[in-house]
Amino acid sequence: MTYETVRESDPAVADALEDERTRQNETLAMIASENHVSEAVMEAQSSELTNKYAEGYPGERYYGGCEYADEVEEIAIDRAKELWGADHVNVQPHSGSQANMGVYLAMLEPGDKILSLDLTHGGHLSHGHPANFAGQVYEVEQYEVDDETGYIDYEQLRETAAEFEPDIIVSGYSAYPREIEWETIQDAADAVDAYHLADIAHITGLVAAGVHSSPVGIADFVTGSTHKTIRAGRGGIIMCDEEYADDIDAAVFPGSQGGPLMHNVAGKAVGFGEALAPEFEQYAQQTVDNARALGDRLQEHGLDLVSDGTDNHLVLIDLRPSHPDTTGKDVEAALEEAGIVLNANTVPGETRSAFNPSGIRAGTPGLTTRGFDEAACEEIADLIYEIVDAPHDDSVIAEVSDRVDELTDEYPLYD
Repeated sequence: MTYETVRESDPAVADALEDERTRQNETLAMIASENHVSEAVMEAQSSELTNKYAEGYPGERYYGGCEYADEVEEIAIDRAKELWGADHVNVQPHSGSQANMGVYLAMLEPGDKILSLDLTHGGHLSHGHPANFAGQVYEVEQYEVDDETGYIDYEQLRETAAEFEPDIIVSGYSAYPREIEWETIQDAADAVDAYHLADIAHITGLVAAGVHSSPVGIADFVTGSTHKTIRAGRGGIIMCDEEYADDIDAAVFPGSQGGPLMHNVAGKAVGFGEALAPEFEQYAQQTVDNARALGDRLQEHGLDLVSDGTDNHLVLIDLRPSHPDTTGKDVEAALEEAGIVLNANTVPGETRSAFNPSGIRAGTPGLTTRGFDEAACEEIADLIYEIVDAPHDDSVIAEVSDRVDELTDEYPLYD
């Protein structure tokens, strides 16, 4: 994709777009919630569907001229059903957070109760943080991971549910490196007559490929992002049984959104089609294998991993045991200067603020898309450790940067 037409009319924006392409080509994306879509997905997202208002659903639009918008949305829905085995799918949410909003609006009243994982333990803002709409509209209680093991404390979850009597329990997390026991959480929800929302935003692709267990058919509702491990158009998705279909659709439109972003729905359709190819299962498995190789090598260097490892696409590193005076922000900034982009992150038992936490989160979806294997991820772990050990040493940063340049040349992204 080139920006020649943009350059003719708006050189400033063209410069920024070209600089962003260069940045992605010349750095290593290790933010666990990011990935690199194919050029086919990008082309679909820049299509003429960006011009089309399509309020409503296929066959029931409020505007004319929607026959091809209908076709694209139906393709996205059918492919999503095949990927995840869901009875009903809504592909219109603009993001994973708005997918969660759709479920809340459909099933809850203001003041109803949400039980979810604490943000500092790996949860998400849209699961009930007070700065988010969910925490402002609903009463929220939180469960945690065990500080010693780093695993979800399912017994505490059950006990808290029995005491709090939530209307909905939220599972699925943004910084949890272990496989999730969906049925255990469903049992806890059933015991208190609560709904169960499984948010698979991070692991949509891993679930689709069968390398992580699926909550579809177990939880009442499954939401997710469509641009992380699944590598499709940016946005969200809601899956549920047919009995909830009308309520969910009404909560998305007109309940929380106007016209869908049909160009993004086209990107979802294309990405879902790519995920149905046999190669995608290999990609998802390699993503997990790469994360394990990355984590194992970091542990060999003496770094402490929350839960002592990973089952999915990310590792969460607690810097306090090995580098107590180094913050996640120190490491994030130094790594970015060297060309490795990840994020500072809170860890269980956090003793610092969320703005300058004690951990870093690293993911392998983007590296795997570029073609990295376990050996390459082990080398990345070596580079990360060099920075962790000397985040303010300019000579170390320069040496790591030189090696990152070699790696990005060896594993090219976009031509």
